[in-house]
Amino acid sequence: MAAQLTHSAKVVRGRKMLAVKVKNAKYNTVSSNRWLQRQLNDPYVAEAKRQGYRSRAAFKLIQLDEKYHFLGVGKRIVDLGCAPGGWTQVAAFRNKGNGEIVGMDLLPTEPINGATLLQQDFTAPDAPDKIKALLHGPADVVMSDMAANTTGQQKLDHLRTLNLVEAAYEFAKEILAVGGIFIAKVFQGGTEENLLNDMKKHFKKVCHYKPDASRKDSVETYVVALEFKG
Repeated sequence: MAAQLTHSAKVVRGRKMLAVKVKNAKYNTVSSNRWLQRQLNDPYVAEAKRQGYRSRAAFKLIQLDEKYHFLGVGKRIVDLGCAPGGWTQVAAFRNKGNGEIVGMDLLPTEPINGATLLQQDFTAPDAPDKIKALLHGPADVVMSDMAANTTGQQKLDHLRTLNLVEAAYEFAKEILAVGGIFIAKVFQGGTEENLLNDMKKHFKKVCHYKPDASRKDSVETYVVALEFKG
């Protein structure tokens, strides 16, 4: 389990690292070499490895929680798109062995203490009922880091991911406790207006937030819906 951060995760980005260069011959494609060089020179990747997180995405959730304060002891949490498990690790650590965490992803996720992890397509008809049965009560947090596989066509990728956001949101309305929070990743273009208007009807506050741990050149951001009205 990862250690608790003593400072804001934002300080990680400012750390100086020795630049690592990748020889072009290491992989067959320029894009593969570029990806590897970015990984080797990313302070969040290095810090995730040092602290035992499974991915740099853990710091996105840490920063979301620093801003909105929704994780804590005894929470019931649903983590959609949980693989490889970075967000689940953070949630489990903040739960301190109490509460319930249920994660689901198409990809396999190695076990995490304090969480129940399911390998399944969330859009399958029986997926929501499986999560409800394991959660043993209304959720305090429904968080989704789901994203459709990218095609390279920005508009299409945005729409496909938005479909996943809508599915997660409809589920959140079914399972959230009053006062609960819904968080989901969306791509550039934000949240579609009709969906955003519906969120404003069911939550006291809705906003978009891009954590510092999200790469500057990434088109991702997060929609955050606070204090579910029920």
